Amino acid sequence: MNSIFKSTTIVLWFLSVSSSSVLVAQTTSAKSTPPNIVIIFIDDMGYADIGPFGAADYKTQNLDRMAQKGRKFTDFHSATAVCSASRAALLTGCYPGRVSILGALFPDSEHGINSNETTLAELCKQQGYATAIFGKWHLGHHQPFLPLQHGFDEYFGLPYSNDMWPHPGVPGNPLSAKPQRFPALPLFEGNRIVNADVTAEDQALLTKQYTEHAVDFINRNHDRPFFLYLPHTMVHVPIFASKDFVGKSGAGLYGDVVMELDWSVGQILDTLKKNDLSEDTLVIFTSDNGPWLNYGDHAGSASPLREGKGTMFEGGYREPCIMQWPGRIPAGTVCDELATTMDLLPTIAKLIGAETPTDRIIDGKDISPLLFAEPGARSPHEVFYCYLMGELRAVRDPRWKLHFPHKYRTLAGKPGGRGGIPVGYSHDNIALALFDLKNDVGETMDVASRHPEVVERLKKLGELARQDLGDRLTNRQGENVRQPGRLEQ
Repeated sequence: MNSIFKSTTIVLWFLSVSSSSVLVAQTTSAKSTPPNIVIIFIDDMGYADIGPFGAADYKTQNLDRMAQKGRKFTDFHSATAVCSASRAALLTGCYPGRVSILGALFPDSEHGINSNETTLAELCKQQGYATAIFGKWHLGHHQPFLPLQHGFDEYFGLPYSNDMWPHPGVPGNPLSAKPQRFPALPLFEGNRIVNADVTAEDQALLTKQYTEHAVDFINRNHDRPFFLYLPHTMVHVPIFASKDFVGKSGAGLYGDVVMELDWSVGQILDTLKKNDLSEDTLVIFTSDNGPWLNYGDHAGSASPLREGKGTMFEGGYREPCIMQWPGRIPAGTVCDELATTMDLLPTIAKLIGAETPTDRIIDGKDISPLLFAEPGARSPHEVFYCYLMGELRAVRDPRWKLHFPHKYRTLAGKPGGRGGIPVGYSHDNIALALFDLKNDVGETMDVASRHPEVVERLKKLGELARQDLGDRLTNRQGENVRQPGRLEQ
């Protein structure tokens, strides 16, 4: 009897272990399935513009929920502090200077993203993903440069910034110095213009329209892997909210606009949940550059960072960032390691089993150990080059940041404009200066004299950047710069 009991126990134990092994194998298999990818990219959002990063004047309940279920990245950066360049970096994994898209493309621009570049959408398509972009493109408005020619199956949105239209001249606004340069603002679907003259009333509907397209795309592709890129037009000026959100925040129009963007995030998350896709989807929320500060109450806040859009102080290119992937990214955690939008391409490529191009330099790094909070994970970046419009303005590593002498725009302590009318910037100069970002994120105290060895090390890294990518400040040509796409004459 005792022998029979022991044998029965052994059998039950074996069955239990076998069942557990099967469950573990199933869980591992499920977790190793390549994820759907959703990137929500806001325009001109400040570091402190959402609840998880300090906003208190209005609610962002869906982004709060996303942070609770995901991971905040507090030292996350766009590649630069201006529109087209930052978008080129996100989609190619390269410094803007590497792919020769340096600033903001205008309606009269005759260049755009080169067809030789491999975009994140093209990597996803190679793996059988459905791909879509709903929102602002800004990498060339001529057909060879539009999304459908660069890996996207679907496109609905504006080809460039929403202020590039024939609006009345506004004092202090450089874009309105020659308003006649701007044609009517077009809205695209695929390669076709579906609204040739977008009005202010039309702009008020854009956030909802982009969101409706995104929800429909998820619903239609719930049974196959997909990449959804949602680069919102807002909060770039001129700002608009739909009638459902005007006045809702109690914090002015800017708060209303951010609350509508938060609503959009909620719609995406809820649609994923409805389709039982939450645990199969990596969702990334961030922005292209910091706030356009001279617009005052129509601009956000980069607090506690210095300056904003159009500078390479931290307020210009350090962005709020949240990543969520239930069951893979640990919930309610924070990463304070240096990471960038350029890292998304190689990281996502690894997650979906795609090969990044081997015939060209890709500047981004795989940050999946940071995503998954692996023990001892550190930033893969020895150095990050702070370029703006081809000028090497600073060099930083995970702790230190060295500014090279340059002129920059600033409000110099005065308030910004009101009601959509900006004030003019002043200009100031910074000499060679070193900041300890781990202890002085606001870049207030130059410590170069205390750490000459750090200064020399970063100066040498800056010289490597000039050899590689060039530097307009020192009239240097880079050795490894690729050409943009150009219209055939």
